[in-house]
Amino acid sequence: MNRGRQLSDWEATRLVTAREIKVKIRDKAFLISTAFLLIFAIAGTVAPSFFDGGGPASVAVVAGTPAGQLAAAGLEVREVADAAEAEALVRAGDVDSAVVGGVVLAMEDAPGEVVSALSSPPEVRLLDPAALNEAVAFLVPYLFAMVFFFTSLMFGLQIAQSVTEEKQTRIVEILVSSVPPRVLLSGKVLAGAILAFAQIGLLALVAIAGLRFSGGEQDTDVNLLNLLAPAIGWFLPFFVVGFVLLAAMWAVAGALVSRQEDINSVSTPIQLAIMLPFFGTIFLSGNPLAMTIMSYIPFSAPIAMPVRLFTDDAAAWEPVASLLVLAIAAAAMLFAAARLYEGSLLRTNGKTSLAQAWRSREALPS
Repeated sequence: MNRGRQLSDWEATRLVTAREIKVKIRDKAFLISTAFLLIFAIAGTVAPSFFDGGGPASVAVVAGTPAGQLAAAGLEVREVADAAEAEALVRAGDVDSAVVGGVVLAMEDAPGEVVSALSSPPEVRLLDPAALNEAVAFLVPYLFAMVFFFTSLMFGLQIAQSVTEEKQTRIVEILVSSVPPRVLLSGKVLAGAILAFAQIGLLALVAIAGLRFSGGEQDTDVNLLNLLAPAIGWFLPFFVVGFVLLAAMWAVAGALVSRQEDINSVSTPIQLAIMLPFFGTIFLSGNPLAMTIMSYIPFSAPIAMPVRLFTDDAAAWEPVASLLVLAIAAAAMLFAAARLYEGSLLRTNGKTSLAQAWRSREALPS
């Protein structure tokens, strides 16, 4: 009630959402897990620089090239007879780059050390500009999968535990006398989505900062950020909609049981829906057909589609279509979850089956 009038569903949902957020941001487990993910994001963006190998960069030069200037910059200089030999060494991987007639040759990334060592910035021609650093090609799908896996599992489990705790303490009986069960469900899912989105946004900022200050080559960092920008931009809406889908399932799992100890026994299908896309993305990221199929399956789309955008394997219309499929699936899940949630929330005698919850909805106050 608000000043003698009945609260609307939206107003009640906002109150429930605000309460859930206040409780979560004071929880030590939430703060510790956020700190862990931030550390993981920093490590993930800095780690590729450790895979580039140690020692000075090697550069092939031909007659007339200021070899002494390059050697003074700490580079390993290798003199060759002509431009063809220099290019062959770069393609074979025998040297990191070559300087031929004022032009720097490299395979994948502009060699910043060579460019900065020369008195004036030369023209840079990449022989294989589309190629990705192997470490980056592995870590980006892994990072997307890890972020979605841990966040969905952590926040989802907290939602289930919160619902079960309210059943154990009988607080839910007071709550449903004031607001409909569907409002409680909406508030919990919305609060979890807001917190998860805020956490992912913070992780994205930390990852970008890590790329900027990782100590790697500036040109390489800029190129990587340009490649990551579309993937991260699409990952955020995919993550939010995918999280809503899973959060609704977690809330139902919490409502089906009356003790915290029983949550694992009813949440196995949800855990599989989170784990299988995680391992599928990691092990099948190099399989275009498998990734295409996974990008249209609602449980794996939040990971698979951003990865395909990063590797430039998706057409311009595909993320829109995939997100639409995911949104329809999330809406259908919310509808079903609302009915199951209402039908099981006030059942405090042991576990409630899905069939019982579906049939019992009409017994609850509206």
